[in-house]
Amino acid sequence: MAEEEEEEEEEEEEGIASRCWKKHEKESVVDALFTPFFVCLAAGNLNPMSFRHFISQNLHFLKAIVKAYDKVEECADDDDDKKLIHDLSECIVKMIQTYQTTVEKWGFGMPKSEGVPDSMATKYNQFLLRTASGIVDGEQVIPCETATPFEKTKVAACALAAIAPFMRLYAHLSHRIIPLTQLDRDSTSDHIYKKWLQYYSSQEIQALAKKTEDVLDKFSVSLTEEDLTIIAKLYDQAMKLQVEFFASQPKFQRNVVPLSSVQDLSKSKLTIFSAFGSTCSVFHPHVALIRMAIHSKTSPADLNLKEKLRDIARRRKEAYKKCTANLDLSVMQEIEFDYESLCAVLEQVEMIEKRANANVEASGAFKDLSLDGIKEAGQNLVLHNGCREFFQKVVTKKDLSIDVHVITNCWSGNLIRSAFSSDLQALNIHSNELVYNDESVTTGEIVKRLESPLDKLQAFRNVVEGHKSSSSCCSRDQGHNKHLKLCIGGSSVDLLCLVEADIGIVFGSKSETLRKLGNHCGVKFVPLLHGVVKNQRGVAKWKPKSGFLYTVDSWAEIQAFILGCN
Repeated sequence: MAEEEEEEEEEEEEGIASRCWKKHEKESVVDALFTPFFVCLAAGNLNPMSFRHFISQNLHFLKAIVKAYDKVEECADDDDDKKLIHDLSECIVKMIQTYQTTVEKWGFGMPKSEGVPDSMATKYNQFLLRTASGIVDGEQVIPCETATPFEKTKVAACALAAIAPFMRLYAHLSHRIIPLTQLDRDSTSDHIYKKWLQYYSSQEIQALAKKTEDVLDKFSVSLTEEDLTIIAKLYDQAMKLQVEFFASQPKFQRNVVPLSSVQDLSKSKLTIFSAFGSTCSVFHPHVALIRMAIHSKTSPADLNLKEKLRDIARRRKEAYKKCTANLDLSVMQEIEFDYESLCAVLEQVEMIEKRANANVEASGAFKDLSLDGIKEAGQNLVLHNGCREFFQKVVTKKDLSIDVHVITNCWSGNLIRSAFSSDLQALNIHSNELVYNDESVTTGEIVKRLESPLDKLQAFRNVVEGHKSSSSCCSRDQGHNKHLKLCIGGSSVDLLCLVEADIGIVFGSKSETLRKLGNHCGVKFVPLLHGVVKNQRGVAKWKPKSGFLYTVDSWAEIQAFILGCN
């Protein structure tokens, strides 16, 4: 109990700045890291014109922050508050001086357009200065001239909420990018943007970001819940504007992200293949069907069904353990990728899955289930954060030629279709299916189309062949680009599709079997962002059967990579 009370106290003591940052730490940071600007920056081949434009706009941000602090300092009537704001302002003034004196030393002269903020810089600066004047969402919430001391504190908190994301995001992104700059580089080779990255990831900038957050917390302590909601909203707006600013940077070179833009979908095709169990859903859909089956049984003869299914699951798990027990993983980093060896190993997986499915069917577990009940169970499936939103963005972008196919070994296609709901009916679902009688009640039989890695691969190839057939009708003079295939999966039954795609993305790290089987056959698992940076540098290419699979921990990474942050 004492430990629980301590945890509660820690949560209560956590300031608004920390709570707001945690909300954005994954998605907003990912969106920024996958922008062409930061990918090229990490790769070390960002066009110098892009960088000069960026640092000139960055200077406009810093000057706007000083103006905002001046407004807040004028508004404050408490000497201690004035000093806190003044000290923060002085830190930014110092940053501006550093910029003006050291950018030349870094090897980048300030461009002639330094005095002209671009549209995104103007948008952020206007938002910042309005907020520092007590204007929120276009309304004068607090006029400083007539404000009470409490209201003046609120104005300061609002201004800091608009500034804090700028400081924290720059410090965090620089810290994240520095390790990427050395990918496949000789340790002695230099990175032309190294000094800029070192400056923003320095202890000085980290401390300034922390100090800004601490002052925001101080001014927010006395605010009401309604006020704190406004603070959080302003923080959200500031973060969104910053990420949009990064994404809007002018491009003077070839970029590998976002994939939907690079592929030029007006002339080519991008097909996304995705597994479902554990990749889209938090829990495998088999769990939902088994629970439904167990709860539907009431006769004495069926009371031991739960034990039967547990025994089937136990034997399946033991079979997988036996399958991987004798794999030699000691030289996994040294061997070349062996596709034929992978196919041979996965034939054992095929036998395991088919045996388990046959046993489940023979158990009679899926007899007398209603179609409506199965659809309801599908609607209640919990999908991973960002999964549904990603597919919604894909299917609603009518101007993009993206084909989406969900290939799953789930026992019920109706369950999967219901999980995606009516707004995602454009998705193509490839699955096994339960058999129904005329009353839409299951007979207990399963139409087993997709049980194994080889079955999934065949479905994958059928889609690709279908695309080739439809494309053959097109004129060769239309300049169609390569058909790019991207596959997202997370279990051993997805492995063949993953390696046969041009880009295979492994979601999460739950499947130890997938990694063991892959490592045994020379598959290398690389974080997606690392792969993107390597591709930008030209030392890696998207191609099938390359032996490289790219790992992600969230759908935010997948969306940022394929669609960008917009």
